[in-house]
Amino acid sequence: MSRLPQLLGGLGSGLVRLGERLEARKASAEAQPAAGRPTPGAAPEPVTTPITTPAPTSVAASVSAMPSGPSAPEPASAPGSGAGSVPPSVPADRAAPGARPDPVAAVPWGVRVAAEVGWRLLVLAGTLWVLMRVISAVRLVVLAFVAGLLITALLQPVVVLLKRRGVPRGLATALTFLSGFVIMGLVGWFVVWQVTENLDDLSKQVQHGITELKRWLLNSPFHVTQSQINNIADKLSEAIGTSTKDITSAGIEGVQVIIEVLTGILLAMFSTLFLLYDGPRIWQWLLKLVPEAAREGVAGAGPRAWATLTAYVRGTVIVALIDAIFIGIGLYFLKVPMYVPLAVFIFLFAFIPLVGAVVSGALAVVVALVTRDVFTAAMVLAVVLAVQQIEGHVLQPFILGRAVRVHPLAVVLAVAAGSMTAGIGGAVVAVPLVAVTNTVVGYLRAYAKDESPPKVSS
Repeated sequence: MSRLPQLLGGLGSGLVRLGERLEARKASAEAQPAAGRPTPGAAPEPVTTPITTPAPTSVAASVSAMPSGPSAPEPASAPGSGAGSVPPSVPADRAAPGARPDPVAAVPWGVRVAAEVGWRLLVLAGTLWVLMRVISAVRLVVLAFVAGLLITALLQPVVVLLKRRGVPRGLATALTFLSGFVIMGLVGWFVVWQVTENLDDLSKQVQHGITELKRWLLNSPFHVTQSQINNIADKLSEAIGTSTKDITSAGIEGVQVIIEVLTGILLAMFSTLFLLYDGPRIWQWLLKLVPEAAREGVAGAGPRAWATLTAYVRGTVIVALIDAIFIGIGLYFLKVPMYVPLAVFIFLFAFIPLVGAVVSGALAVVVALVTRDVFTAAMVLAVVLAVQQIEGHVLQPFILGRAVRVHPLAVVLAVAAGSMTAGIGGAVVAVPLVAVTNTVVGYLRAYAKDESPPKVSS
């Protein structure tokens, strides 16, 4: 009886350790991932625990010899049922023996490249079409702003020169703006005044020239008869009468055209004023709208584009002025009437590359033909061709240089596209736009290749 309390104490201690072991197994089973858990509803596996009945004399020893919970060895998990089990990898080509091949792999590489390029070109074409529609809707505003940009490129060197001489920025901008537009206004007024003053004399000389032309045709070796000349004169009179009726009917719409022209001039003036005064800050604000990844490249391309535009406008003005002076001198010595207005027209039409020179030269030849004679017209044609050849082969390469060199085919296509899109204004803007685009693309290509493009002086 004296050993009974010791026996009961050892039995209680063994039961406590057995309960702790069962709790530890239950916790580890709950912590296993869902893949390793048994299916809900399935009968749990029976746990067999060997029970040994100790002899009465060795109960305490047998209970004390039982292994405790934490140090008890865990049973090995069956393959595929534990958390660490990894399913065997199956090759992709053997996963489904009857599966069809990938359709993308069946398309030839060239077709895939063409498709990729094609849909990107479609996106670009759609974007360009929408942009052109927007520009056509606000064509007056766009042309006025571009005209202000070109005038700013012409006048900005004067502002820079005045600022270097110590003139304040606002005063330099005001002086340049006022003097520039006053000079352009005086040139326009002078042309209108010359045409108005010489209109009566010009009409008399035109009638005399037509009479002389008839006489020359009758005595020419072309065997032109009087009846043919009368027939041509009647058709011309009929065409002029029809055109007069059209002009009269369109005179009602002339008020709207005048209002649009005045609005465009005012917009161009305001654009020029603000671009001269606040151009750098406007450019910095525009740079903030560019994504940060492309901001550095755009910031480097902007000054080069502006330098190209400035060089183009300045060079075009110098070349047009030389053309007008030399052709005007030739018209003066050949005694062609209205040689001053014709020289001004030659200067203005020089801003339209290729086409402007042809139109202004043809106008001078026609005036010489109807007011003087065939020999004078031929001499005027020779003068115009000589000056234009000197311009194309000497003046433009020397004055404009490589900064704005554009291939003649690109010039012709740009002028044609610009005239079809926005008339005369589009033809004037087309070539500087192509020149600026060429400069920007060249710089960005060099920037993308981590090359150092040549420095361009502003």
